[in-house]
Amino acid sequence: MKNVFLATLLLFIFSSCIVTKKKYDDLLAQKVRTEADLADRSAALDKANRDLKDLDSLFAKLKADTTDLGNDVRSTSARLATLEKDHEQISGYYKNLLNSSGKQNRDIAMQQEQLLAIQQNLEHTKKLNDSLSISLAEREKKVRELEQVMASKDKAVQDLKNKISNALLNFKENDITVKVKNGKVYVSLAEQLLFGSGSITVDSKGVTALQQLAKAIKDQRDINIMVEGHTDNVPISKKSQYMNDNWDLSVMRATSITKILTKAGVSDKQITASGRGESMPLAANDTAQNKQKNRRTEIIITPNLDELFRILESN
Repeated sequence: MKNVFLATLLLFIFSSCIVTKKKYDDLLAQKVRTEADLADRSAALDKANRDLKDLDSLFAKLKADTTDLGNDVRSTSARLATLEKDHEQISGYYKNLLNSSGKQNRDIAMQQEQLLAIQQNLEHTKKLNDSLSISLAEREKKVRELEQVMASKDKAVQDLKNKISNALLNFKENDITVKVKNGKVYVSLAEQLLFGSGSITVDSKGVTALQQLAKAIKDQRDINIMVEGHTDNVPISKKSQYMNDNWDLSVMRATSITKILTKAGVSDKQITASGRGESMPLAANDTAQNKQKNRRTEIIITPNLDELFRILESN
């Protein structure tokens, strides 16, 4: 009877440790899809960053060109004033010559030729000045539009930063920091708020923080959101079929956070999950305190730049 009980117990333990092939295949397929989606979204983020860099270059060139055009207008205006003064002077000479004796006819003819040349030059200069003034006005208008849009974007980013900060006031500063950098809002969440060591499951306190964050940003349809997972340089202690290193850990943590945000109302079309592993530390991984700083998740919120591109591409 004792042998039968031991055999039954061993059979139960052995069967509970076996993962069915279907479950294994499903998990493997899910990992492949997640990695493909990450690659696509990372490529989209790289393109957006390149577009933003091109936008900065185009805007700087436009301002420089506008400055040069303003200098040309001022130079042409000064030349026009000089020509108008010369025209008045020669017109006076011409009237005086008309009243002089006939021996001055050749001088009059020469003055007439000079007067005609100056008049033609004056007309040409006036047309050039009008054209430059119109072009300058158009460029200044475009610069003002760009400055207004950029000021509006900066204000919207600052307002969003304040809204997020207010939504997360009940959390400690060493757990969550919110700041604006390069026109984007960076929400940095420490590991101790979100995860246990080596875990990809978000703690209840972290879930609450993410839900409050989602509530603050879910109605913002003109933003893009990147969730970046970061680790220190300590290798993971428990490897598995689906998690072999810090890259895998950072990706899976970012994915877990992304799912909580989308479940809380953030559009899945606006959000991307990305893992950086140990490649972008905040500090050298030489002390326990620095390693703790590096174990974090950053949620980067970028404004939509379509309106700026529309202004640059017009005309």
